[in-house]
Amino acid sequence: MISDGADATIGLLLSGGLDSCVLLGHLLAEGHLLQPFYIQSQLVWQREERRAAGRFLKALASPRLKDLVTLHLPLRDLYGAHWSVTGAAVPNASTPDNAVYLPGRNALLLIKPALWCRLHGIGQLALAVLGSNPFADATPEFFDKLESTLNLATGGQVCFIRPFAELSKREVMHLGRGLPLELTFSCIAPHAGLHCGQCNKCAERRAAFRMSKISDPTVYASERASKTELAKTTPMEDNAD
Repeated sequence: MISDGADATIGLLLSGGLDSCVLLGHLLAEGHLLQPFYIQSQLVWQREERRAAGRFLKALASPRLKDLVTLHLPLRDLYGAHWSVTGAAVPNASTPDNAVYLPGRNALLLIKPALWCRLHGIGQLALAVLGSNPFADATPEFFDKLESTLNLATGGQVCFIRPFAELSKREVMHLGRGLPLELTFSCIAPHAGLHCGQCNKCAERRAAFRMSKISDPTVYASERASKTELAKTTPMEDNAD
C-alpha cells in the first residue's frame, strides 16, 4: 500500500520499458514525489534502454520528479556467456516467456536501490511487476521475504510496493493512454538504436499495443529494412507525358 504522506518520496525502479514508464506517469498523476532509479548492468540492450528512460523523464518533467539516479551493478562476471551479455542467440518472437528469464534478476535490481532508499530516508520503493509475471522472483512471497531480509540487515524499513500487481497488461496500457509511449524501449536485441522487431520482447510490445487497441508508434528495424528493400526492388514510375 502506498503511503498517504503528501511529502513522502517514493523510489521507483525505471527501466525505460512500457510498464515502469506507465507506473511513473501514473504515480506522478496521483501527486506523489518520485525518485527514479536505473540499474546499469552492462547488458546488451541497456544503452538504448537508458536513453529511453532519459527521454521519458524529460518529457514528463515535474517539480515532483527528482533526477534519475543510476546505480551500477555489472553482471558480466556473473552471467558470463549468457545471451543477455553476448547478444548471441537472443530469444526470438517464437520463444516462450521463460526464454527471457535472467537468474536472480529482481533480487539484483532491488538490493542497491533499496539500500540507497534506506540511506536517504525513503521508505517505499515501487516497481512495475504485473500479476501475470510467471517467474518465481516476481511472487508476493519473494518480495515479502526479500523486504524482510533487507530490513533486518539494515535495521530500517523500506517497503516494496507493486501498484500493478493485480493488473493485466491491457489495464496497464490503458493507464498509459496519453503518455508518450513512443519514447519507451522494450527490445533485447536493438539494431542501430531501434527496436529490432524480431525478439521476444518486441513481440510482447507489439501484442501490448494490439490487445489494447492503441496504435503502435514504435519504429522497428525489421520493418524499416523491409521497406527499404522493397523500395530498391520497386521500379520507378515513368512520369513522362
